[in-house]
Amino acid sequence: MRIVYVTETMVSSGGTEKMLSEKASYLVDVFGYDVTIISCTQIAGQTNTFPLSQNVKQINLAIPYYRQYHYGYPKRLLVKWETNQALKKLLTKTIHQIDPDIVIGVARFAADIVTTIKCRAKKIIECHEARPFIMADMEGNRALVSRLYTNLIMKKRYFRIIERHADVVVTLTEGDSHLWKKARYVEVIPNFSTMVVGTMANYKSKRIIAVGRLSAEKGYDRLLKIWKKVSPQHQDWSLEFFGDGKLRNMLTNMIHDLQLQNVSINPPTPHISEEYAKSSICVITSHFEGFSLVLLEAIKHGIPCIAFNCPFGPASIIKDDICGFLIKDNDIEQYAQKLSLLMDREDIWKSLSEGAIKRDADFSVDSVMKHWKRLFEDLTHTKSI
Repeated sequence: MRIVYVTETMVSSGGTEKMLSEKASYLVDVFGYDVTIISCTQIAGQTNTFPLSQNVKQINLAIPYYRQYHYGYPKRLLVKWETNQALKKLLTKTIHQIDPDIVIGVARFAADIVTTIKCRAKKIIECHEARPFIMADMEGNRALVSRLYTNLIMKKRYFRIIERHADVVVTLTEGDSHLWKKARYVEVIPNFSTMVVGTMANYKSKRIIAVGRLSAEKGYDRLLKIWKKVSPQHQDWSLEFFGDGKLRNMLTNMIHDLQLQNVSINPPTPHISEEYAKSSICVITSHFEGFSLVLLEAIKHGIPCIAFNCPFGPASIIKDDICGFLIKDNDIEQYAQKLSLLMDREDIWKSLSEGAIKRDADFSVDSVMKHWKRLFEDLTHTKSI
């Protein structure tokens, strides 16, 4: 089986790049597949963030997508169009040279371009973000011309092309799959976590952990409002953020304005497992989630998790009252009450911790990768290896 993954870059340190590295490595090392990763914007000399099996091939196209940002509107749109045409031409040539059985567009970068490349391969679009997140990010905080172009033309065209031309759209959650009704075929395949756990979490650590980029969709302003309600009665507990992003200064100012105690914002760390092990509760306050690797990593450490029941990731991992709590979206009061309960009651914490460890078994790497293998074989009508 010859497979090509098309992605923006392998330099970023996000969950998408981590999962791609681990899946590609598994496919070549365990199933014996021939796998190539085409990294569209990565240039020579840029090092991948996550380790990749030496048996995985990688081709960097070095397409200069950043060029468009050197210009104002409307020229920026022209340069963007020219860049997309250059990408499609080079990508088509590269894919024809490889002649794969399957081409997979990773996340939303150039997914519309990938699906329209003429070749014999079956085409899969692998969604790493919920559809509402893609739409919200497209709308974004941009100049008027860009917003009009995005809302009136690009957004509808982007999804229409994928739905018409992709053989399969793979989503991470059932909820997100229902938003792709016009697609030819939709498959739900969750992520997994290969994190090796040395030490399990402990209630007596009395530390709450929040992991993720400091950006608007994570809803950390909501988390600070919750902390304002619970911290006065729990002064022996702390709240620790691990992440970076454009809202760091805003959150720092909010901590000061609300006069919050025992809160710290830490940079991302390659040793996040050690931080989970030193924590007691994991909190998610996102407005929307694709499929949270943070939650997967937390339950692997036996950490009870609390999250707003936002579209669509948390409910796919957290079983309410079994391995954590799902809170009605934006119900700050209920979230504070459940968090306080978990902080006060060690017996409840232990029960949910045991449930988290059991839940982790549902997301093993072998189980998830067998699901991918079945999909590939169904598409290409090949027999199991």
